[in-house]
Amino acid sequence: MSLTDVDWSLIPSPADDGKADHLEGMSLPDVTLQATAGPAVSLADLQGIAVLYVYPMTGRPDQDLPDGWDQIPGARGCTPQSCAFRDHFTDLKAHGVSHLFGISTQTTEYQAEAAERLHLPFQLLSDANRALGEALDLPGIAIEGQYLHKRLTMIVVDGVIEKVFYPVFPPDQDAENVIKWLGSA
Repeated sequence: MSLTDVDWSLIPSPADDGKADHLEGMSLPDVTLQATAGPAVSLADLQGIAVLYVYPMTGRPDQDLPDGWDQIPGARGCTPQSCAFRDHFTDLKAHGVSHLFGISTQTTEYQAEAAERLHLPFQLLSDANRALGEALDLPGIAIEGQYLHKRLTMIVVDGVIEKVFYPVFPPDQDAENVIKWLGSA
C-alpha cells in the first residue's frame, strides 16, 4: 500500500462540530503567508477563484507522526489530499481556479520537503504564526505541544469565501468534491 492508498474504513471519521459554520460569506483577511517557493502570498489580494485547502500536517519519511495520529478523527490523510489536488490540478484550472494553495501550521522549510517529494504543481503556505487561523477563527487541535488546523477546504471568489467543505473525509476525495461543486455553481 502506498502513502496515498488508505483504507478509510479503518480511520475514524471527523464529526461536524460546527466550528467552520461562520466562514461562508467572510472576506479573506489581510494576511500574508510565506510560500514554499516564490514570494509570500497576500490572501486579501487574491482575485478570481481560489481553492485553499487547510490540513493538519504532512508526515515526513524521516520522522514519526504523533502517537495515536491515525486514531484522531480527521488527522490522517494530508498526503493523499495533497496528491489528489496535484492529480486534479489541470481539471481545477479548467473549472476556472486561478489559485490553489495548501495551508498548514508547519514551517515553510518543513512544507518545502513535502512539496518537492510529492511533486506539487502549486504552493503550500505556512500559517506557522497562526495569523490566518486566528483571523478566521479556524478550528484546530493541539497534540504533543503543537497547534494544528483541522482539515477544511474553502472556495474563495474575489476574496470572499463562497463554499466551505468541513469536515473533509475521506481527504483523498476533496479535490473531486471541489470540482463537482465548481461544476454545479
